[in-house]
Amino acid sequence: MKSTGSSENTILTLNDLSISFSHEGEEHVAVNHVSFNLERGSTLGIVGESGSGKSLTSLAIIGLIPKPNGKINTGSIIFHTSEGENINLLQLPEKEMRHWRGKRIAMIFQEPMTSLNPAYRCGKQVMENILEHENVSRSEARTRTLDLFREVLLPDPELAFRAYPHQISGGQKQRVMIAMALACNPDILIADEPTTALDVTVQKTILELLRTLQKKHNISLIFISHNLDVIAEIAANVLVMYKGEIVEKGPIELIFNHPQHPYTKGLLACRPPLGKRPVRMKTIAGFLNGTVNERDIFINQSERIQLHAKLYAAEPILKTEGINTVFTTKSSIIGKPVKQFKAVKNVSFAVYPGETLGLVGESGCGKTTLGRTILRLIEPISGNTIYKNVQVNDMNSNDLRNLRKKLQIIFQDPYSSLNPRITVGEAIIEPMRVHKLHGNENSRKAKVSELLLKVGLEASHYGRYPHEFSGGQRQRICIARALAVEPEFIICDESVSALDVSVQAQVLNLLNDLKKEFGLTYLFISHDLSVVRYMSDRLMVMKNGEIQEMGEADEVYTNPQSEYTRILLDAIPKGVV
Repeated sequence: MKSTGSSENTILTLNDLSISFSHEGEEHVAVNHVSFNLERGSTLGIVGESGSGKSLTSLAIIGLIPKPNGKINTGSIIFHTSEGENINLLQLPEKEMRHWRGKRIAMIFQEPMTSLNPAYRCGKQVMENILEHENVSRSEARTRTLDLFREVLLPDPELAFRAYPHQISGGQKQRVMIAMALACNPDILIADEPTTALDVTVQKTILELLRTLQKKHNISLIFISHNLDVIAEIAANVLVMYKGEIVEKGPIELIFNHPQHPYTKGLLACRPPLGKRPVRMKTIAGFLNGTVNERDIFINQSERIQLHAKLYAAEPILKTEGINTVFTTKSSIIGKPVKQFKAVKNVSFAVYPGETLGLVGESGCGKTTLGRTILRLIEPISGNTIYKNVQVNDMNSNDLRNLRKKLQIIFQDPYSSLNPRITVGEAIIEPMRVHKLHGNENSRKAKVSELLLKVGLEASHYGRYPHEFSGGQRQRICIARALAVEPEFIICDESVSALDVSVQAQVLNLLNDLKKEFGLTYLFISHDLSVVRYMSDRLMVMKNGEIQEMGEADEVYTNPQSEYTRILLDAIPKGVV
Protein backbone atom coordinates (compact mmCIF):
# COMPACT_ATOMS: atom_id res chain seq x y z
CA MET A 1 0.00 0.00 0.00
CA LYS A 2 1.40 3.39 -0.98
CA SER A 3 1.29 6.44 1.23
CA THR A 4 -1.25 9.00 0.16
CA GLY A 5 1.13 11.77 1.11
CA SER A 6 1.35 13.84 4.27
CA SER A 7 -0.64 16.82 5.50
CA GLU A 8 0.43 19.67 7.77
CA ASN A 9 -0.97 17.64 10.66
CA THR A 10 1.31 14.66 9.89
CA ILE A 11 4.23 14.08 12.26
CA LEU A 12 5.66 10.87 10.75
CA THR A 13 5.57 9.48 7.20
CA LEU A 14 6.69 5.97 6.29
CA ASN A 15 6.91 5.48 2.56
CA ASP A 16 7.66 2.19 0.78
CA LEU A 17 9.69 0.73 3.68
CA SER A 18 11.21 -2.69 2.96
CA ILE A 19 13.49 -4.61 5.34
CA SER A 20 15.24 -7.94 4.78
CA PHE A 21 17.43 -10.30 6.80
CA SER A 22 20.16 -12.59 5.54
CA HIS A 23 20.41 -16.08 7.01
CA GLU A 24 22.78 -18.80 5.85
CA GLY A 25 23.34 -17.01 2.56
CA GLU A 26 19.65 -16.46 1.84
CA GLU A 27 17.80 -13.15 2.05
CA HIS A 28 14.32 -13.07 3.61
CA VAL A 29 11.99 -10.08 3.28
CA ALA A 30 10.55 -9.21 6.70
CA VAL A 31 8.83 -5.89 5.90
CA ASN A 32 7.54 -5.40 2.37
CA HIS A 33 6.73 -1.91 0.97
CA VAL A 34 5.02 -0.54 4.09
CA SER A 35 3.62 3.00 3.94
CA PHE A 36 1.54 5.00 6.42
CA ASN A 37 1.18 8.40 8.12
CA LEU A 38 1.00 9.19 11.83
CA GLU A 39 -0.99 12.33 12.67
CA ARG A 40 -0.01 14.73 15.46
CA GLY A 41 -1.63 13.94 18.81
CA SER A 42 -3.33 10.81 17.47
CA THR A 43 -3.04 7.11 18.32
CA LEU A 44 -2.39 4.63 15.52
CA GLY A 45 -2.76 0.92 16.22
CA ILE A 46 -0.69 -1.71 14.44
CA VAL A 47 -1.94 -5.28 14.84
CA GLY A 48 -0.56 -8.64 13.72
CA GLU A 49 0.93 -11.88 14.95
CA SER A 50 4.55 -12.52 15.84
CA GLY A 51 6.57 -12.35 12.63
CA SER A 52 4.13 -10.01 10.89
CA GLY A 53 6.73 -7.22 10.79
CA LYS A 54 4.99 -4.81 13.17
CA SER A 55 7.79 -4.63 15.78
CA LEU A 56 10.47 -4.55 13.09
CA THR A 57 8.75 -1.55 11.50
CA SER A 58 8.85 0.28 14.84
CA LEU A 59 12.53 -0.59 15.35
CA ALA A 60 13.31 0.91 11.94
CA ILE A 61 11.72 4.20 13.08
CA ILE A 62 14.16 4.51 15.98
CA GLY A 63 17.17 3.12 14.07
CA LEU A 64 17.49 -0.19 15.88
CA ILE A 65 17.34 -2.74 13.04
CA PRO A 66 19.54 -5.65 14.20
CA LYS A 67 22.97 -5.53 12.53
CA PRO A 68 24.71 -6.95 10.55
CA ASN A 69 21.99 -9.29 9.20
CA GLY A 70 19.21 -6.70 8.99
CA LYS A 71 19.10 -4.37 5.99
CA ILE A 72 16.73 -1.63 4.85
CA ASN A 73 16.26 -2.09 1.11
CA THR A 74 13.89 0.71 0.15
CA GLY A 75 11.89 3.56 1.60
CA SER A 76 12.06 6.62 3.78
CA ILE A 77 10.93 7.52 7.30
CA ILE A 78 10.31 11.27 7.52
CA PHE A 79 9.94 12.98 10.90
CA HIS A 80 8.07 16.27 10.41
CA THR A 81 9.25 18.27 13.41
CA SER A 82 7.30 21.05 15.13
CA GLU A 83 10.13 23.38 14.03
CA GLY A 84 9.22 22.75 10.38
CA GLU A 85 12.08 20.36 9.51
CA ASN A 86 11.55 17.15 7.51
CA ILE A 87 14.16 14.67 8.76
CA ASN A 88 14.69 11.36 6.94
CA LEU A 89 15.59 9.17 9.92
CA LEU A 90 17.04 6.45 7.68
CA GLN A 91 19.75 8.80 6.42
CA LEU A 92 21.01 9.95 9.83
CA PRO A 93 24.41 8.75 11.10
CA GLU A 94 24.17 6.72 14.33
CA LYS A 95 25.65 9.53 16.44
CA GLU A 96 23.00 11.97 15.21
CA MET A 97 20.24 9.37 15.50
CA ARG A 98 20.94 9.12 19.24
CA HIS A 99 19.81 12.75 19.56
CA TRP A 100 16.35 11.88 18.20
CA ARG A 101 16.01 8.42 19.75
CA GLY A 102 14.90 8.64 23.35
CA LYS A 103 14.44 12.41 23.25
CA ARG A 104 12.01 13.17 20.40
CA ILE A 105 10.99 9.58 19.55
CA ALA A 106 10.73 7.14 22.48
CA MET A 107 9.75 3.50 22.77
CA ILE A 108 8.18 1.25 25.41
CA PHE A 109 9.42 -2.26 24.76
CA GLN A 110 7.35 -5.43 25.11
CA GLU A 111 9.01 -7.15 28.06
CA PRO A 112 10.01 -4.73 30.83
CA MET A 113 12.00 -7.34 32.76
CA THR A 114 14.42 -7.83 29.86
CA SER A 115 14.37 -4.14 28.88
CA LEU A 116 15.40 -2.93 32.34
CA ASN A 117 18.94 -3.61 33.53
CA PRO A 118 18.68 -6.00 36.51
CA ALA A 119 21.94 -4.66 38.00
CA TYR A 120 20.75 -1.03 38.36
CA ARG A 121 18.04 0.54 40.47
CA CYS A 122 14.94 1.67 38.57
CA GLY A 123 15.41 5.35 39.43
CA LYS A 124 18.99 5.40 38.18
CA GLN A 125 17.96 3.95 34.82
CA VAL A 126 15.40 6.70 34.23
CA MET A 127 17.89 9.35 35.43
CA GLU A 128 20.44 8.11 32.88
CA ASN A 129 18.04 8.84 30.03
CA ILE A 130 17.46 12.38 31.30
CA LEU A 131 21.17 13.06 31.81
CA GLU A 132 21.95 11.70 28.32
CA HIS A 133 19.61 14.12 26.56
CA GLU A 134 19.15 17.10 28.90
CA ASN A 135 21.63 19.64 30.30
CA VAL A 136 20.62 19.20 33.96
CA SER A 137 22.32 18.28 37.23
CA ARG A 138 21.96 14.85 38.87
CA SER A 139 19.81 16.46 41.55
CA GLU A 140 17.44 17.90 38.93
CA ALA A 141 17.35 14.55 37.10
CA ARG A 142 16.45 12.78 40.35
CA THR A 143 13.65 15.24 41.07
CA ARG A 144 12.28 14.87 37.55
CA THR A 145 12.42 11.06 37.82
CA LEU A 146 10.38 11.11 41.03
CA ASP A 147 7.89 13.48 39.38
CA LEU A 148 7.59 11.03 36.47
CA PHE A 149 7.05 8.12 38.86
CA ARG A 150 4.19 10.07 40.43
CA GLU A 151 2.77 10.88 37.00
CA VAL A 152 2.69 7.21 35.97
CA LEU A 153 0.96 6.45 39.30
CA LEU A 154 3.60 4.25 40.92
CA PRO A 155 2.23 3.66 44.45
CA ASP A 156 5.46 4.63 46.26
CA PRO A 157 7.78 6.70 44.00
CA GLU A 158 10.66 6.79 46.52
CA LEU A 159 10.53 3.02 47.01
CA ALA A 160 10.33 2.42 43.23
CA PHE A 161 13.30 4.76 42.73
CA ARG A 162 15.47 2.65 45.06
CA ALA A 163 14.12 -0.74 43.91
CA TYR A 164 15.81 -3.13 41.50
CA PRO A 165 13.54 -4.42 38.68
CA HIS A 166 13.04 -7.84 40.30
CA GLN A 167 11.71 -6.19 43.46
CA ILE A 168 8.60 -4.71 41.83
CA SER A 169 5.62 -6.26 40.02
CA GLY A 170 5.22 -6.59 36.25
CA GLY A 171 2.74 -3.72 36.13
CA GLN A 172 5.09 -1.48 38.13
CA LYS A 173 8.02 -2.38 35.86
CA GLN A 174 5.93 -1.35 32.88
CA ARG A 175 5.18 1.99 34.58
CA VAL A 176 8.92 2.52 35.06
CA MET A 177 9.40 1.87 31.34
CA ILE A 178 6.66 4.41 30.52
CA ALA A 179 8.32 6.96 32.81
CA MET A 180 11.64 6.36 31.05
CA ALA A 181 10.02 6.85 27.64
CA LEU A 182 8.37 10.11 28.78
CA ALA A 183 11.51 11.42 30.49
CA CYS A 184 12.46 13.86 27.72
CA ASN A 185 8.94 14.86 26.60
CA PRO A 186 8.98 12.99 23.25
CA ASP A 187 6.84 14.00 20.29
CA ILE A 188 6.29 10.36 19.27
CA LEU A 189 5.85 7.39 21.59
CA ILE A 190 5.94 3.81 20.28
CA ALA A 191 4.38 1.24 22.64
CA ASP A 192 5.35 -2.26 21.46
CA GLU A 193 3.04 -4.87 23.06
CA PRO A 194 3.18 -2.97 26.40
CA THR A 195 0.41 -5.03 28.03
CA THR A 196 0.86 -8.53 26.56
CA ALA A 197 2.41 -10.19 29.61
CA LEU A 198 0.16 -8.41 32.13
CA ASP A 199 -3.01 -9.44 33.96
CA VAL A 200 -6.22 -8.07 32.46
CA THR A 201 -6.74 -5.71 35.42
CA VAL A 202 -3.17 -4.36 35.18
CA GLN A 203 -3.56 -4.17 31.40
CA LYS A 204 -6.64 -2.00 31.86
CA THR A 205 -4.84 0.45 34.16
CA ILE A 206 -1.84 0.69 31.78
CA LEU A 207 -4.15 1.43 28.82
CA GLU A 208 -5.96 4.10 30.84
CA LEU A 209 -2.62 5.59 31.88
CA LEU A 210 -1.35 5.75 28.29
CA ARG A 211 -4.58 7.40 27.14
CA THR A 212 -4.32 10.01 29.89
CA LEU A 213 -0.63 10.78 29.26
CA GLN A 214 -1.12 10.90 25.49
CA LYS A 215 -3.84 13.54 25.82
CA LYS A 216 -2.03 15.51 28.54
CA HIS A 217 1.23 15.83 26.59
CA ASN A 218 -0.31 15.74 23.06
CA ILE A 219 1.90 12.77 22.20
CA SER A 220 1.59 10.98 18.86
CA LEU A 221 1.27 7.33 19.84
CA ILE A 222 1.91 4.14 17.85
CA PHE A 223 0.40 1.22 19.79
CA ILE A 224 1.42 -2.28 18.68
CA SER A 225 -0.41 -5.46 19.70
CA HIS A 226 -1.43 -8.91 18.45
CA ASN A 227 -4.90 -8.38 19.94
CA LEU A 228 -7.45 -6.25 18.08
CA ASP A 229 -9.66 -5.99 21.19
CA VAL A 230 -6.79 -4.29 23.03
CA ILE A 231 -6.09 -1.99 20.07
CA ALA A 232 -9.76 -0.96 20.11
CA GLU A 233 -9.40 0.24 23.70
CA ILE A 234 -6.88 2.93 22.77
CA ALA A 235 -6.59 3.61 19.01
CA ALA A 236 -8.93 5.37 16.57
CA ASN A 237 -7.22 3.97 13.46
CA VAL A 238 -5.50 0.64 12.85
CA LEU A 239 -3.16 -1.06 10.38
CA VAL A 240 -3.35 -4.86 10.04
CA MET A 241 0.01 -6.46 9.16
CA TYR A 242 0.51 -9.97 7.81
CA LYS A 243 3.81 -11.43 6.55
CA GLY A 244 5.45 -8.01 6.45
CA GLU A 245 2.68 -6.24 4.53
CA ILE A 246 -0.24 -3.99 5.44
CA VAL A 247 -3.28 -5.99 4.34
CA GLU A 248 -5.94 -3.68 5.73
CA LYS A 249 -6.19 -0.24 7.34
CA GLY A 250 -8.82 2.23 8.46
CA PRO A 251 -10.92 3.44 11.40
CA ILE A 252 -11.16 0.83 14.17
CA GLU A 253 -14.98 0.66 13.93
CA LEU A 254 -14.78 -0.13 10.20
CA ILE A 255 -12.13 -2.83 10.65
CA PHE A 256 -14.13 -4.46 13.48
CA ASN A 257 -17.54 -4.35 11.85
CA HIS A 258 -16.61 -4.83 8.19
CA PRO A 259 -13.25 -6.62 7.94
CA GLN A 260 -12.29 -7.32 4.33
CA HIS A 261 -9.14 -9.46 4.48
CA PRO A 262 -9.36 -13.12 5.64
CA TYR A 263 -6.45 -12.50 8.04
CA THR A 264 -8.32 -9.66 9.79
CA LYS A 265 -11.44 -11.84 10.01
CA GLY A 266 -9.31 -14.55 11.62
CA LEU A 267 -7.77 -12.18 14.15
CA LEU A 268 -11.25 -11.06 15.21
CA ALA A 269 -12.64 -14.58 15.43
CA CYS A 270 -9.86 -16.44 17.27
CA ARG A 271 -10.56 -14.95 20.72
CA PRO A 272 -13.19 -16.69 22.89
CA PRO A 273 -16.44 -14.74 22.36
CA LEU A 274 -17.81 -12.87 25.36
CA GLY A 275 -21.35 -14.16 24.98
CA LYS A 276 -21.87 -17.80 23.97
CA ARG A 277 -19.50 -20.76 24.06
CA PRO A 278 -18.48 -22.12 20.62
CA VAL A 279 -17.94 -25.83 20.07
CA ARG A 280 -14.48 -25.11 18.65
CA MET A 281 -12.24 -22.06 18.42
CA LYS A 282 -11.76 -20.64 14.93
CA THR A 283 -8.20 -20.18 13.69
CA ILE A 284 -6.58 -17.76 11.27
CA ALA A 285 -5.38 -20.65 9.12
CA GLY A 286 -8.99 -21.63 8.49
CA PHE A 287 -9.84 -18.15 7.22
CA LEU A 288 -6.73 -17.95 5.04
CA ASN A 289 -7.24 -21.33 3.37
CA GLY A 290 -11.01 -20.91 3.09
CA THR A 291 -11.92 -23.96 5.19
CA VAL A 292 -13.52 -22.15 8.14
CA ASN A 293 -17.26 -21.84 8.55
CA GLU A 294 -17.77 -18.19 9.43
CA ARG A 295 -21.02 -19.04 11.23
CA ASP A 296 -20.44 -20.01 14.86
CA ILE A 297 -21.63 -23.37 16.13
CA PHE A 298 -22.35 -23.07 19.84
CA ILE A 299 -22.57 -25.70 22.55
CA ASN A 300 -26.15 -26.69 23.29
CA GLN A 301 -26.91 -25.77 26.91
CA SER A 302 -29.26 -28.71 27.52
CA GLU A 303 -26.60 -31.14 26.27
CA ARG A 304 -24.09 -29.45 28.56
CA ILE A 305 -26.40 -29.94 31.57
CA GLN A 306 -26.78 -33.65 30.74
CA LEU A 307 -22.99 -34.01 30.36
CA HIS A 308 -22.41 -32.39 33.74
CA ALA A 309 -24.97 -34.68 35.40
CA LYS A 310 -22.87 -37.69 34.30
CA LEU A 311 -19.56 -35.94 35.05
CA TYR A 312 -20.37 -35.16 38.67
CA ALA A 313 -22.04 -38.49 39.42
CA ALA A 314 -18.57 -40.07 39.63
CA GLU A 315 -16.14 -39.97 42.55
CA PRO A 316 -13.57 -37.14 42.40
CA ILE A 317 -10.25 -38.06 40.83
CA LEU A 318 -8.43 -35.47 42.97
CA LYS A 319 -9.27 -33.51 46.13
CA THR A 320 -7.46 -30.94 48.21
CA GLU A 321 -8.29 -30.47 51.89
CA GLY A 322 -7.22 -27.29 53.66
CA ILE A 323 -4.00 -26.67 51.68
CA ASN A 324 -1.75 -23.99 53.23
CA THR A 325 1.53 -22.99 51.58
CA VAL A 326 3.98 -20.49 53.05
CA PHE A 327 7.16 -18.87 51.72
CA THR A 328 9.92 -17.52 53.95
CA THR A 329 10.81 -14.00 52.83
CA LYS A 330 13.34 -13.23 55.55
CA SER A 331 15.51 -15.47 57.74
CA SER A 332 17.67 -14.88 60.78
CA ILE A 333 21.45 -15.35 60.75
CA ILE A 334 20.97 -18.98 61.85
CA GLY A 335 18.36 -19.64 59.15
CA LYS A 336 15.25 -19.35 61.30
CA PRO A 337 12.26 -17.81 59.48
CA VAL A 338 11.69 -14.23 60.61
CA LYS A 339 9.13 -13.12 58.01
CA GLN A 340 6.78 -15.37 56.04
CA PHE A 341 4.24 -14.92 53.26
CA LYS A 342 1.16 -17.15 53.14
CA ALA A 343 0.63 -17.83 49.44
CA VAL A 344 -2.19 -20.40 49.69
CA LYS A 345 -4.72 -20.21 52.52
CA ASN A 346 -6.88 -23.18 53.49
CA VAL A 347 -7.87 -24.18 49.94
CA SER A 348 -10.22 -27.14 49.44
CA PHE A 349 -11.81 -28.37 46.21
CA ALA A 350 -12.49 -31.52 44.17
CA VAL A 351 -11.90 -32.34 40.49
CA TYR A 352 -13.93 -35.03 38.71
CA PRO A 353 -12.73 -37.49 36.03
CA GLY A 354 -12.94 -35.92 32.57
CA GLU A 355 -13.56 -32.43 33.94
CA THR A 356 -11.72 -29.22 33.17
CA LEU A 357 -11.69 -27.16 36.36
CA GLY A 358 -10.62 -23.57 35.69
CA LEU A 359 -8.60 -21.51 38.16
CA VAL A 360 -8.44 -17.79 37.48
CA GLY A 361 -6.83 -14.84 39.27
CA GLU A 362 -4.21 -12.15 38.94
CA SER A 363 -0.44 -12.69 39.21
CA GLY A 364 0.51 -13.23 42.83
CA CYS A 365 -2.89 -14.60 43.87
CA GLY A 366 -1.42 -18.07 44.59
CA LYS A 367 -2.84 -20.07 41.66
CA THR A 368 0.54 -21.28 40.33
CA THR A 369 1.73 -22.05 43.88
CA LEU A 370 -1.44 -24.09 44.44
CA GLY A 371 -0.84 -26.07 41.24
CA ARG A 372 2.74 -26.86 42.23
CA THR A 373 1.71 -27.70 45.79
CA ILE A 374 -0.74 -30.30 44.46
CA LEU A 375 2.19 -32.02 42.70
CA ARG A 376 4.45 -31.50 45.74
CA LEU A 377 6.89 -29.47 43.68
CA ILE A 378 6.30 -27.10 46.61
CA GLU A 379 5.58 -28.60 50.03
CA PRO A 380 2.56 -27.29 51.97
CA ILE A 381 2.79 -26.56 55.69
CA SER A 382 -0.58 -28.23 56.24
CA GLY A 383 -3.45 -29.86 54.39
CA ASN A 384 -3.68 -32.81 52.04
CA THR A 385 -3.96 -33.66 48.35
CA ILE A 386 -5.83 -36.90 47.72
CA TYR A 387 -5.52 -38.61 44.34
CA LYS A 388 -7.83 -41.59 43.79
CA ASN A 389 -8.24 -41.98 47.57
CA VAL A 390 -4.45 -41.98 48.15
CA GLN A 391 -2.88 -39.31 50.38
CA VAL A 392 -0.25 -37.61 48.20
CA ASN A 393 1.34 -35.82 51.16
CA ASP A 394 2.11 -39.12 52.91
CA MET A 395 3.97 -40.58 49.93
CA ASN A 396 7.70 -41.31 50.02
CA SER A 397 9.94 -40.23 47.14
CA ASN A 398 9.56 -43.57 45.27
CA ASP A 399 5.76 -43.54 45.44
CA LEU A 400 5.71 -39.86 44.49
CA ARG A 401 7.84 -40.52 41.41
CA ASN A 402 5.44 -43.26 40.30
CA LEU A 403 2.46 -40.97 40.91
CA ARG A 404 3.94 -38.30 38.64
CA LYS A 405 3.37 -40.60 35.69
CA LYS A 406 -0.33 -39.89 36.30
CA LEU A 407 -0.05 -36.20 37.33
CA GLN A 408 1.70 -33.85 34.90
CA ILE A 409 2.09 -30.09 34.43
CA ILE A 410 2.44 -27.82 31.38
CA PHE A 411 4.29 -24.65 32.39
CA GLN A 412 3.63 -21.06 31.28
CA ASP A 413 6.87 -20.37 29.42
CA PRO A 414 7.66 -23.23 27.03
CA TYR A 415 11.12 -21.91 26.21
CA SER A 416 12.37 -21.84 29.80
CA SER A 417 10.85 -25.27 30.53
CA LEU A 418 12.81 -26.90 27.68
CA ASN A 419 16.55 -27.52 27.93
CA PRO A 420 18.11 -25.45 25.11
CA ARG A 421 21.03 -27.90 24.85
CA ILE A 422 19.06 -31.04 24.00
CA THR A 423 16.84 -31.75 21.00
CA VAL A 424 13.08 -31.73 21.42
CA GLY A 425 13.00 -35.46 20.73
CA GLU A 426 15.35 -36.07 23.64
CA ALA A 427 13.25 -33.78 25.85
CA ILE A 428 10.15 -35.87 25.12
CA ILE A 429 11.88 -39.26 25.43
CA GLU A 430 13.59 -38.40 28.75
CA PRO A 431 10.51 -38.94 31.03
CA MET A 432 9.84 -42.26 29.25
CA ARG A 433 13.34 -43.41 30.24
CA VAL A 434 12.91 -42.20 33.82
CA HIS A 435 9.68 -44.18 34.21
CA LYS A 436 10.87 -47.13 32.06
CA LEU A 437 7.93 -46.80 29.66
CA HIS A 438 7.36 -48.12 26.14
CA GLY A 439 9.94 -50.88 26.20
CA ASN A 440 13.23 -50.24 24.39
CA GLU A 441 14.77 -47.16 22.79
CA ASN A 442 13.38 -47.89 19.33
CA SER A 443 9.85 -48.16 20.74
CA ARG A 444 10.33 -44.92 22.66
CA LYS A 445 11.56 -43.07 19.57
CA ALA A 446 8.56 -44.35 17.65
CA LYS A 447 6.34 -43.07 20.47
CA VAL A 448 8.01 -39.63 20.27
CA SER A 449 7.30 -39.48 16.54
CA GLU A 450 3.69 -40.46 17.21
CA LEU A 451 3.34 -37.75 19.88
CA LEU A 452 4.89 -35.07 17.66
CA LEU A 453 2.34 -35.87 14.97
CA LYS A 454 -0.43 -35.95 17.59
CA VAL A 455 0.28 -32.35 18.67
CA GLY A 456 0.46 -31.06 15.10
CA LEU A 457 4.23 -31.18 14.51
CA GLU A 458 6.33 -33.46 12.30
CA ALA A 459 8.32 -36.58 13.15
CA SER A 460 11.33 -34.97 11.46
CA HIS A 461 11.37 -32.31 14.21
CA TYR A 462 12.90 -34.87 16.61
CA GLY A 463 16.48 -33.66 16.02
CA ARG A 464 15.79 -29.92 16.22
CA TYR A 465 16.49 -27.65 19.20
CA PRO A 466 13.94 -25.45 21.06
CA HIS A 467 15.26 -22.19 19.57
CA GLU A 468 14.34 -23.43 16.08
CA PHE A 469 10.61 -23.34 16.88
CA SER A 470 8.00 -20.63 17.40
CA GLY A 471 6.35 -20.06 20.78
CA GLY A 472 3.25 -22.01 19.77
CA GLN A 473 5.32 -24.92 18.47
CA ARG A 474 7.37 -25.00 21.69
CA GLN A 475 4.17 -25.20 23.72
CA ARG A 476 3.05 -28.15 21.55
CA ILE A 477 6.40 -29.83 22.37
CA CYS A 478 5.75 -29.32 26.09
CA ILE A 479 2.28 -30.85 25.68
CA ALA A 480 3.83 -33.86 23.88
CA ARG A 481 6.34 -34.24 26.74
CA ALA A 482 3.52 -34.20 29.31
CA LEU A 483 1.65 -36.89 27.29
CA ALA A 484 4.77 -39.07 27.03
CA VAL A 485 4.11 -40.74 30.41
CA GLU A 486 0.41 -41.36 29.66
CA PRO A 487 -1.00 -39.14 32.45
CA GLU A 488 -4.57 -38.98 33.69
CA PHE A 489 -4.50 -35.48 35.23
CA ILE A 490 -2.69 -32.44 33.76
CA ILE A 491 -2.23 -29.00 35.32
CA CYS A 492 -2.13 -26.40 32.53
CA ASP A 493 -0.39 -23.46 34.23
CA GLU A 494 -0.88 -20.32 32.09
CA SER A 495 -0.10 -22.58 29.14
CA VAL A 496 -1.47 -20.17 26.50
CA SER A 497 -0.93 -16.73 28.09
CA ALA A 498 2.36 -16.01 26.29
CA LEU A 499 0.99 -16.90 22.84
CA ASP A 500 -0.50 -14.84 20.02
CA VAL A 501 -4.30 -14.97 20.05
CA SER A 502 -4.39 -17.10 16.89
CA VAL A 503 -1.82 -19.60 18.22
CA GLN A 504 -3.70 -19.57 21.52
CA ALA A 505 -6.85 -20.72 19.70
CA GLN A 506 -4.94 -23.59 18.06
CA VAL A 507 -3.51 -24.76 21.41
CA LEU A 508 -6.92 -24.53 23.14
CA ASN A 509 -8.43 -26.71 20.38
CA LEU A 510 -5.53 -29.14 20.72
CA LEU A 511 -5.97 -29.44 24.50
CA ASN A 512 -9.68 -30.14 24.06
CA ASP A 513 -8.99 -32.73 21.33
CA LEU A 514 -6.42 -34.52 23.51
CA LYS A 515 -8.76 -34.46 26.49
CA LYS A 516 -11.40 -36.35 24.51
CA GLU A 517 -8.94 -38.78 22.90
CA PHE A 518 -7.06 -39.75 26.06
CA GLY A 519 -9.77 -39.21 28.69
CA LEU A 520 -7.74 -36.51 30.45
CA THR A 521 -8.71 -34.32 33.40
CA TYR A 522 -7.40 -30.73 33.54
CA LEU A 523 -6.81 -28.07 36.13
CA PHE A 524 -6.63 -25.08 33.78
CA ILE A 525 -4.91 -22.02 35.30
CA SER A 526 -4.98 -18.57 33.71
CA HIS A 527 -5.39 -14.86 34.48
CA ASP A 528 -7.72 -14.52 31.47
CA LEU A 529 -11.32 -15.13 32.52
CA SER A 530 -12.66 -15.39 28.96
CA VAL A 531 -10.17 -18.16 28.09
CA VAL A 532 -10.82 -20.01 31.37
CA ARG A 533 -14.57 -19.80 30.86
CA TYR A 534 -14.26 -21.23 27.34
CA MET A 535 -12.16 -24.20 28.50
CA SER A 536 -13.82 -25.03 31.82
CA ASP A 537 -16.79 -26.99 33.13
CA ARG A 538 -16.50 -25.25 36.50
CA LEU A 539 -14.20 -22.46 37.57
CA MET A 540 -12.68 -21.10 40.77
CA VAL A 541 -11.73 -17.46 41.28
CA MET A 542 -8.68 -16.89 43.50
CA LYS A 543 -7.44 -13.75 45.26
CA ASN A 544 -4.69 -13.35 47.88
CA GLY A 545 -4.36 -17.12 48.31
CA GLU A 546 -8.06 -17.75 48.91
CA ILE A 547 -10.92 -19.02 46.73
CA GLN A 548 -13.38 -16.14 46.27
CA GLU A 549 -16.08 -18.14 44.50
CA MET A 550 -16.56 -21.40 42.66
CA GLY A 551 -19.29 -22.70 40.37
CA GLU A 552 -20.40 -23.74 36.89
CA ALA A 553 -18.27 -21.73 34.47
CA ASP A 554 -21.05 -20.00 32.53
CA GLU A 555 -22.90 -19.15 35.74
CA VAL A 556 -19.82 -17.55 37.35
CA TYR A 557 -19.18 -15.64 34.12
CA THR A 558 -22.73 -14.34 33.66
CA ASN A 559 -23.72 -14.00 37.32
CA PRO A 560 -20.59 -13.36 39.43
CA GLN A 561 -21.12 -13.36 43.19
CA SER A 562 -17.91 -11.68 44.36
CA GLU A 563 -16.84 -8.10 43.68
CA TYR A 564 -13.38 -9.34 42.67
CA THR A 565 -14.86 -11.53 39.90
CA ARG A 566 -16.83 -8.55 38.63
CA ILE A 567 -13.59 -6.51 38.51
CA LEU A 568 -11.88 -9.26 36.46
CA LEU A 569 -14.82 -9.39 34.05
CA ASP A 570 -14.89 -5.61 33.68
CA ALA A 571 -11.18 -5.58 32.77
CA ILE A 572 -11.59 -7.88 29.74
CA PRO A 573 -11.16 -5.80 26.53
CA LYS A 574 -14.56 -5.68 24.83
CA GLY A 575 -13.42 -4.44 21.41
CA VAL A 576 -15.81 -2.18 19.50
CA VAL A 577 -19.33 -2.41 20.92
